[in-house]
Amino acid sequence: MLRSSLRRLIIIAVLLAVAIVVLAIPSWDVGPGPLKRGSEDLLGLRLGLDLRGGVHLVYEAQGENVTKDQMDGVASIIERRINAFGVAEPNIQVLGNNRILVQLPGVENINEAKKLIGDTARLDFKERVCQDPACSTFQDQDVGLTGDRLSRAFPGRDGTTGRPVVHIEFDSKGADTFAEVTSRISSKSPNVDRIAIFLDDRELLAPVAREAITGGRAVISGAADFTTERVRTIAIQLESGRLPVPVQVIQEQGVDATLGADSLKRSLVAAYVGLGLVVLFMVLYYRLPGVLASLALLVYVALVLAVFKLIPITLSIAGVAGLVLSIGMAVDANVLIFERMKEELRSGRSLVASVDSGYARAWTSIRDSNISTFITCFVLYLFGSRLGASAVTGFAVTLFIGVALSMFSAIFVSRTFLRGMAAGPLGRKLGLFRIGPEPARAPATGLTAGRS
Repeated sequence: MLRSSLRRLIIIAVLLAVAIVVLAIPSWDVGPGPLKRGSEDLLGLRLGLDLRGGVHLVYEAQGENVTKDQMDGVASIIERRINAFGVAEPNIQVLGNNRILVQLPGVENINEAKKLIGDTARLDFKERVCQDPACSTFQDQDVGLTGDRLSRAFPGRDGTTGRPVVHIEFDSKGADTFAEVTSRISSKSPNVDRIAIFLDDRELLAPVAREAITGGRAVISGAADFTTERVRTIAIQLESGRLPVPVQVIQEQGVDATLGADSLKRSLVAAYVGLGLVVLFMVLYYRLPGVLASLALLVYVALVLAVFKLIPITLSIAGVAGLVLSIGMAVDANVLIFERMKEELRSGRSLVASVDSGYARAWTSIRDSNISTFITCFVLYLFGSRLGASAVTGFAVTLFIGVALSMFSAIFVSRTFLRGMAAGPLGRKLGLFRIGPEPARAPATGLTAGRS
């Protein structure tokens, strides 16, 4: 038993150390975007709009027979535009059949956010035929090349001069059209004709094609105005392409950063008070087992916060409520187990046998109650996802994760602590378990036959 308890304690210590390291490092980036974790917020957790401040927008697609692929395409383009501008931890998701939720933490100006996202921007590439060397007089001709054929656009630097440039890449069909146009332009003498690029019928730039470009990859270089910032902006505008369907803002809401900070402070106070009251109750009522359960509860809190950061979970006020509720449910499992243990101890069993029997008998009740909670979380998540109620989905996700880890805490962590304590000298002092000797029973009254 000692070896088994020691192995379990080592596992718990390792998990706790990993959780502390995860929470201690604000953020890290061990690879591409999907592997980036952490933020500048509390413990590196990702905080929602109500705790951090920001902009909440809901877009609705205009028109009939909008397909799921089109909505996914709109969401992808909006996310690409937002990520390019460096908005931290945006939340973009498709709601139902024709709506998209956009949440931008840290952005204070709603109009700026709407301008950032844009609407039905259309990107066109045209052949510009110049009438003079300075190209002061020209005629633009449509060549059938649009942003639909642009696969990628990103900023970079020229390998020879080190100046900022824009890299563009087309798909196979776009590459063929681009090669045909650049071949025609570069073959003319003098080489003054250009490729004019328009965004929403507004000229973005008009570079000269010095040679035929095959393969679908090209580099746009410029004069002194091609600064790092301008190159980045041009790449974003090119990358944005166009939205597959027109969209319109139907709901907009801004959360002030000061209000978000105040909400965060109040949420933390509520969490601390809730945790403190639970610990106080467990220690006063269950004595030594309550102390061990409280230690297991602190381990649980560290593990659940680390999981929130690793997934990552956007923590809102509703999410904090789900976390506090899961703490209460974690203690509820310990209460069931401790009451079963007390019954076993009163029946005369040893402490080790009472611990094992208490967990075995309480497990079915813990399992069934938590399964019903999981089902409720699943229903709430579906309901919130369909209606765009991010508070409901946040509550459901945090509660689900919290309850799942609370089962691990009650069955594995608390049990390990109790078994380790039972093997020591404290295991013989039943008074520490709020268990005393059985009260003396008065002899039963009755009638007996008398003697004459």
